[in-house]
Amino acid sequence: MIDETADIAATSRNDDASVPSDADPGPVAAKKLRGKAAAKAAAAVIEQRIGYTFADPALLATAFTHVSALKAARNRADSYQRLEFLGDHVLGLVVSDMLYRAFPKADEGELSKRLADLVRKETCVDVAKSLGFLEAIKLGSVGAGAGARLRKSVLGDICEAVIGAVFLDGGYAAAARFVETNWLERMRKPQRPLRDPKTVLQEWAQGKGLPVPVYREVERTGPHHDPQFRVAVDLPGLPSAEGIGGSKRAAEKAAASAMLASEEVKGGGNGG
Repeated sequence: MIDETADIAATSRNDDASVPSDADPGPVAAKKLRGKAAAKAAAAVIEQRIGYTFADPALLATAFTHVSALKAARNRADSYQRLEFLGDHVLGLVVSDMLYRAFPKADEGELSKRLADLVRKETCVDVAKSLGFLEAIKLGSVGAGAGARLRKSVLGDICEAVIGAVFLDGGYAAAARFVETNWLERMRKPQRPLRDPKTVLQEWAQGKGLPVPVYREVERTGPHHDPQFRVAVDLPGLPSAEGIGGSKRAAEKAAASAMLASEEVKGGGNGG
């Protein structure tokens, strides 16, 4: 009887040793706990940068999740894309309100041009970079180089998704505070001229009795998903001018700006 009791006690001790206790959750569970703690700390850093604390942290996590990070069975709605759609329209409304109040004498045309400059993707990218969003984007399994390019390509979308997330979590007032904080100085000092340099060049050429400027693609480089265009603009009697951009239109605008600058035409700007 004593031997049987001893065997049962020994077996019980062995069984207890094989079951992780609260103090020792096991390597898999411990890894998950560390991952959750790191994610929470990263979210706290983002919240501090944007000046808003989420009641529903899942919204912030979704705003930074690229569709490539989702499992095949999961809904694409769990990525930033729906929030981006919402944030894009919230941004447009808030900025429109800011412009309406800031420029009481501006007509609809000027307000529209200012709005287009402030809500364009490049401006959203600039805001996202200033807030350190780049490394917080959650991607799936991609190569290091591809991952870096992908993060940059969706950076503006992520910024709009964050606006959408703040709007859902805290309402219009919270979203408006975020936009005003990060767009006010940009509104006061536009990053590019309000008038399209291609329009300015065409009007200047017509004033000189010249024909409409002719644009031609000189070169296209880079991968298919991230091309770079070099475009030249020609006017009779003037040296050609060239510009480079991520799209033909951007390169044409840069070329127009270059010609305006070479001819010292006021209001030509840099094309953005």
